[in-house]
Amino acid sequence: MKVLVAEDDAETRDYIERGLRELGHVVTTAADGRDAMFLATGEPFDAIILDRMLPVLDGMTILRSIRSAGIATPVLMLTALSRVEDRVAGLETGADDYLVKPFAFTELTARLNALSRRPAAVATETVLRAGDVEMDLLKREVRRAGQRIEVQAREFALLEQLIRNAGRVVTRTMLLERVWNFHFDPKTNIVETHISRLRSKLNAGSGRDRIQTIRGAGYLFDADA
Repeated sequence: MKVLVAEDDAETRDYIERGLRELGHVVTTAADGRDAMFLATGEPFDAIILDRMLPVLDGMTILRSIRSAGIATPVLMLTALSRVEDRVAGLETGADDYLVKPFAFTELTARLNALSRRPAAVATETVLRAGDVEMDLLKREVRRAGQRIEVQAREFALLEQLIRNAGRVVTRTMLLERVWNFHFDPKTNIVETHISRLRSKLNAGSGRDRIQTIRGAGYLFDADA
């Protein structure tokens, strides 16, 4: 198998790389999240071993991004976080398996082999459309009525959540968890500020506001034509 190992701890990374090479696998390594993201989205791999706590970009952000981009490569997430809610969060974000450190190399390879035997996942959609708004998840582009709109990374993630739930209320708590990976209330207006910026950009050149504020509940993306 061609395997990407994204792990910032050099000793652990070398240990995994050496062991997998001895078993005949082709191994590429990354020491931080930026390199891992670049490799995961730029090259085909049969499996990815992804540390959750990578520097620059954490493993959850990488996982969320590659799944949004339609990349279905099996991901085995490594982490020192062993709580049930941590494992659930990793699996719900798109990890195929979850292994808590410290681990035995034999268990890692057994889980990797199990992932390789699974049928290939059905590719996820790479273009989202709601009303006259279109998002290309691979090119990271947003268009409204055919006109390209420049948005920042958080605004893109925010819009994706709204469009994936078009016609339904998305709460502030849901957005904090899914866009910022916050599992607590930061007691700031971070969501409101980003919604305001996103709304201004989407509405420039068009009078109709697609993002509705539902007082006391959250936000709703109006996908009606």
